[in-house]
Amino acid sequence: MKAVVLTGPGTLDLVERSEPDPDGLAIVAVDQVGICGTDLKIHAGHIPVAYPRIVGHELVGRVVDAGDGALRPGTRVLVDPAVACGRCKPCRRGRPNLCRNGALMGRDVDGGLAERIAVDPERLHLVPDSISSRAAALIQVLGTCVHAETAVAGVAPGVAVVIGLGVAGLLHLQLLRLAGHRVVGVGRSPEKRALAMELGAEAAVEPGSVEELVADLARGDGADLVVEAVGTVGTLAQAIRLAGLGATVLVFGTITESKGGETFPWYDLYYKELTIVNPRAAIGSDYDAAIGMAADHKLELEPLWSAAFSMADAAAAYEALRPGSANLKVTIEL
Repeated sequence: MKAVVLTGPGTLDLVERSEPDPDGLAIVAVDQVGICGTDLKIHAGHIPVAYPRIVGHELVGRVVDAGDGALRPGTRVLVDPAVACGRCKPCRRGRPNLCRNGALMGRDVDGGLAERIAVDPERLHLVPDSISSRAAALIQVLGTCVHAETAVAGVAPGVAVVIGLGVAGLLHLQLLRLAGHRVVGVGRSPEKRALAMELGAEAAVEPGSVEELVADLARGDGADLVVEAVGTVGTLAQAIRLAGLGATVLVFGTITESKGGETFPWYDLYYKELTIVNPRAAIGSDYDAAIGMAADHKLELEPLWSAAFSMADAAAAYEALRPGSANLKVTIEL
């Protein structure tokens, strides 16, 4: 079977691999794989992996063989990309996303950019055929956003700011609106700011214009909740500056490095008595909730899909998400 393998930073190869060994596992024929910011950082070498590594962790496919599971062949499924041991303290406490012995497909173990994969049946989540292919491509990342939003569900509706209007940021924007917040989107791309407004943002502005706007909306108090959805020291620093007294900052972006000259407002953490929430990945119930939202059309998912590529054009798919691109969710279809 064919698979896309990362052989070194920035180098993807289409190769032949042997068929997966079931050994009680389910066999899934992969339909599509989404590319996200973590994939880009793995591809660039900012997140280390052991080479060669089959990439990809946002997977939708169909069951070929249920193994020890109950799903019928042909069932459309989302694959939970997190591998957990089920024995360590976090797993026993219902937090397998924090498993001490855990792994992420496409990073720590081979991922899903292969024609077929073997996976524990318990990590499969049924995706109704009523959900379009484009919407299904957003469910995995929506699950992680649902997990993050659960951690801040106790924040009373008020002024919320989302920094970064990529796929995750635009999903957070919609989830915050559902929770009753007045949402300000912050991004450099005019196209993404326009989409943010279509999706219900009260305002969508460039990074340099947001502080004055938030001060006006919050009557000088600062934002009640700020979501950092970029993953840089600079945007996290801006999130802290925008937060009001006693506010909450949700750090969703994964920060892997800092750039020269970036400063951090450490004193504000103390002075404002901020609550910093740093969610990680998702658990099974988050994916089930995300699938339910997609099926009930509670969020607009299809507008966040931009383009599809073939396995042979995987390198072009990653290039389509280069810095400055207006593309959102890019998928590779098998």
